[in-house]
Amino acid sequence: MQDWQRYAVFAVPEGRFYEAGAAWLGWDSVAGAACTQPDLPGLPLPAADLTARPQKYGFHGTLRPPFRLAEGQSLASLHAAVAGLAAQAAPVHVPGLLLTALGRFLAFVPSLPYAPVNDLAAHVVTGLEPMRAPLTASELEKRQTPRLTPRQAALLGRYGYPYVLDQFRFHLTLTAPVPHAARAVVAESLSAHFAPILPRPYRIDDLALMGQAADGRFHLLDRFRLRAPAASDQPR
Repeated sequence: MQDWQRYAVFAVPEGRFYEAGAAWLGWDSVAGAACTQPDLPGLPLPAADLTARPQKYGFHGTLRPPFRLAEGQSLASLHAAVAGLAAQAAPVHVPGLLLTALGRFLAFVPSLPYAPVNDLAAHVVTGLEPMRAPLTASELEKRQTPRLTPRQAALLGRYGYPYVLDQFRFHLTLTAPVPHAARAVVAESLSAHFAPILPRPYRIDDLALMGQAADGRFHLLDRFRLRAPAASDQPR
């Protein structure tokens, strides 16, 4: 039985969009296997260099950042907790995705601000807080950088990660930091690659429970369908 180092809850796409994203990153977290990365025209750097940092996570959008289980918790209790959260949450259909730079790396983000996906992430973060082990001193030191705002530092202390709740921005990561001079060219190449299969809307229909193996790579452990009726489906 695999000994998972940490756990996370991601939004993991499905279908052709997922297959293209997994191939680009070189890691299929659903199959638990490496992929042959495409040789896209016009890239100023090899795909392996552009994806070295995010590769181990696979193609995903983070909802609950990685964490260790608290003492007394188990994979079985985590499984039950995520299933319960999924039963209380409605599917989210993001109208569109835009490839953009977030700081120094490239990612897909909602094309317009979209509160339901932020609400879903907050639901998962707060709901799983009892499952999370406190950060160790070394973990806290690593994440407590001078760039954090006072609000982000407070969230780090409360939830073990600074970019949650009102500081959260949903994104599907595509690259490691890209040199500024190369960013536009890489973005153009990736935009052309994904354009034919970019979903409209992008659907988040489940919570993907992930486990991190000893080599750092994340694997899909289970999917939990979001079962609450969407707001538009609820009786008025």
